[in-house]
Amino acid sequence: MPAQKFESGHQDTVHDVAMDYYGKHIATASSDNTIKMIGVSGTTNQHLATIQGHKGPVWEVAWAHPKFGSLLASCSYDGRVMIWKEGNQNEWSQAHVFGEHKSSVNSIAWAPHEVGLCLACGSSDGNISVFTARTDGGWDTSRIDQAHPVGVTSVSWAPSTAPGALVGSGLLDPVHKLCSGGCDNT
Repeated sequence: MPAQKFESGHQDTVHDVAMDYYGKHIATASSDNTIKMIGVSGTTNQHLATIQGHKGPVWEVAWAHPKFGSLLASCSYDGRVMIWKEGNQNEWSQAHVFGEHKSSVNSIAWAPHEVGLCLACGSSDGNISVFTARTDGGWDTSRIDQAHPVGVTSVSWAPSTAPGALVGSGLLDPVHKLCSGGCDNT
């Protein structure tokens, strides 16, 4: 498949792009403090929405698994993590805002869907927060304090099933494993 290049519509650097589960939407994160939603189909693309709410550069965007609906998370220099929900087609609103971090939130990652609706966030304040949705619509928060004292730059979840579990003889509990990287070279 030949590469396709298109204008994002951003007024500043694009820091991250994320394609949804079905490969039909691309979300972009930019220093212009916005997220752009672009629809892709074959060799065509179309600007669908501009999502505003952050008060600083947006570093990353991440799609939740579609079994939870059309949800997108974003993190920013403003220290906030926002979860956006699509209501009507191409109309996005803030579903939740997490403001627990004291400085830039640099990385976000949704856990495998088998774990549930769970988002890890790494911040320049050195802490990692993990937000887990409850059935009542609220969120539980857990933290790993000073995971990287001079700043967390990345977080990532392991797959939910252990290697070989799909061909093994018994059912295993989902794996809950998170890794992180930081400015402390670890």
